Amino acid sequence: MPKNKTHSGAKKRFRVTGSGKIMREQANKRHLLEVKSSRRKRRLSQDQVLDPSNVREVKKLLGR
Repeated sequence: MPKNKTHSGAKKRFRVTGSGKIMREQANKRHLLEVKSSRRKRRLSQDQVLDPSNVREVKKLLGR
């Protein structure tokens, strides 16, 4: 049986930490940045832990 391929879109959007958590980027950091405060932009820069309801599906896409 052939190996499963990693989903190309998923590997660009998610990363797995050493402890096994799946991290994602925060939305709203792409455009209209002049309007947003520095504090808000700084907060949006931080990675977020993926919601538990989506972990199973994303792990499957990442081949884990």
